[in-house]
Amino acid sequence: MSNKGKNVNEFSKDEQLEQFRVDDDGQHLTTNQGLKVSEDEFSLKAGERGPTLMEDFHFREKMTHFDHERIPERVVHARGFGAHGEFEVYESMKEYTKAKFLQDPSVKTPVFVRFSTVAGSRGSADSVRDARGFATKFYTEEGNYDLVANNIPVFFIQDAIKFPDLVHSFKPQPHNEIPQASTAHDTFWDFVANNQETAHMIMWNMSDRAIPRSFRMMEGFGVHAFRFVNDQGKARFVKFHWKPKLGVHSLVWDEAQKIAGKDPDFHRRDLWESIENGDFPEYELGVQIIEEEDEFKFDFDILDATKLWPEEEVPVKIIGKMTLNRNVDNVFAEVEQAAFHPGHVVPGIDFTNDPLLQGRLFSYTDTQLIRLGGPNFHELPINRPVVPIHNNQRDGYGRQTINKGMVSYHKNSLASNAPMPATEEEGGYVHYQEKVEGRKIQARSDSFKDHFSQAILFWNSMSQPEKEHIIEAFSFELGKVQSKDVQQQVVDMYANVSVELAKAIADNIGANPPQGEAASKITKSSPALSQENTKKSPETRKVGVIISNDFNGADVSDVLKTLKAEGIQVEIISDKLGKRKGSDGTELEVDHTFLTSDSVLFDAIYAVGGNVESKEFNQNAAYFIKEAFCHYKPIGATHEGKKYLQEENLTNSPGVIIGDDMKQFTQNFINAITAHRHWDRKIV
Repeated sequence: MSNKGKNVNEFSKDEQLEQFRVDDDGQHLTTNQGLKVSEDEFSLKAGERGPTLMEDFHFREKMTHFDHERIPERVVHARGFGAHGEFEVYESMKEYTKAKFLQDPSVKTPVFVRFSTVAGSRGSADSVRDARGFATKFYTEEGNYDLVANNIPVFFIQDAIKFPDLVHSFKPQPHNEIPQASTAHDTFWDFVANNQETAHMIMWNMSDRAIPRSFRMMEGFGVHAFRFVNDQGKARFVKFHWKPKLGVHSLVWDEAQKIAGKDPDFHRRDLWESIENGDFPEYELGVQIIEEEDEFKFDFDILDATKLWPEEEVPVKIIGKMTLNRNVDNVFAEVEQAAFHPGHVVPGIDFTNDPLLQGRLFSYTDTQLIRLGGPNFHELPINRPVVPIHNNQRDGYGRQTINKGMVSYHKNSLASNAPMPATEEEGGYVHYQEKVEGRKIQARSDSFKDHFSQAILFWNSMSQPEKEHIIEAFSFELGKVQSKDVQQQVVDMYANVSVELAKAIADNIGANPPQGEAASKITKSSPALSQENTKKSPETRKVGVIISNDFNGADVSDVLKTLKAEGIQVEIISDKLGKRKGSDGTELEVDHTFLTSDSVLFDAIYAVGGNVESKEFNQNAAYFIKEAFCHYKPIGATHEGKKYLQEENLTNSPGVIIGDDMKQFTQNFINAITAHRHWDRKIV
């Protein structure tokens, strides 16, 4: 492939990928050398019952490729899914950065995003309790820029040298490879108790943030402090945020565990179907900016990756929007071969002395060398920049570029010194000239030694239901730990965050509670950290409608039409597939049976019923409704469907909507769906 004669505005990422797409429809089968194949069912043999012959080159090619078609999965973030889209800046950021993709609101920059879990293998479930990766590759006119983010704004450790230790601790225990995709085991919590810089991140990991409702409803954070540098050479500290337009919403723990069995592909299916349906996920890009002269004006070190910058102290400036509008064509070629690296930057974005970031600048390239077979992973279609590549690098595994000429070194005279470095004015990347001096030392700054103040900040910021969920999460995880000593160490550790929290955990797992009633002197909170304050919308919420024959066709049709007009997705559930006919002849196609679906896969349940004689139908419908009730979800019922709630005595609970006035019922049900969960409901 040649980029000759193309500039970035003429050569879009989608056009570039088009050159690599293959459509097999109507085509003859060929070998990898292009030879048409006449037989693909039987290998070449010496007689019908004789041995296979080595000269069967098609068999050997097919089997050899199959034997080698797996590559090593990522050590972390192995379970992932992705999509293509575009980014547009709202206004020029020229004052802060010279990065060109942040200058012109009329330019749409193509992007590719990979979402992932951290701990589990590639075959693990989507809905496990874990941090989520949120990596974005911007294909800019200055080269690729990778914003390698997580859905949690802080990290477990402060120095990258401890990263192998962290990962070893939360991976399945080596003696039995158990448990998969879970940190509910001894080695992880032993690490936590003996490395107390983890305190803040663990609070996030035990919160609802670690079990998101979907990729479309979770934030993304760049975690580290980076630098913006403008064209005058002025630098500022910056942190990056992705804010989902649908707000930040989560599952409940019992629901998350059941989804892992009912639909382990829950999050990837949700992303895929949303894009296929035209409900394109949208995220706004925000930045927090700190002037260099204000670096030491806070009660935390702004370079400490276990600390966030409270939004009330450092406001988030919303600067642009990303829309994911196209699914991948091939998961392996795009999602699995995508190679991200926080060191893939463009002019105007630079690094800080965060020791965790500094280590990642080495690690990401190093890991791609083993996963993708060598140094040419940038030539894979998903990783190619949209601008031409010119340098003196040659050869290596998987090389695709055919370089012309005899020169592959700098400086030279035989090729008039081409390719030649670019000046800063010509777009050449120039590192920010920060003055650095000091002795070589293996130590940590005293400003990094506060491990509990922001864990306390997080706890103080939670609503009462969120606090209860954190207690339940600690109790579940530590309840799986076999070592009583490790359990006690963790209880003692979190007494430094909240005596209330530590006592509740201790009571639930049979550990000794902390002595005394001493409360933390830190009362500061950050409302931005609570999901209670997030945006709430009915858009793209999925409602399961339980229906049978002889339902009230006119009323139900009106309800479903209004729900869909609000952007709510409606799926019909019954005992059998096919059509269900209403009393007026209205027909509805059944999407799922009770056997092929489950209450946990929906955001709300609407019980309609009909002329039901089957005891099994009634039992299944009642189970769907009761489970949704226990997960604090909205429940609506009209006509014959009301009996399911009346029989269970659920009719007077928050978020349970029953009505005969269909217009009023529909509006009340939409309001209940918008609220997402009804935590003030009493579970019976």
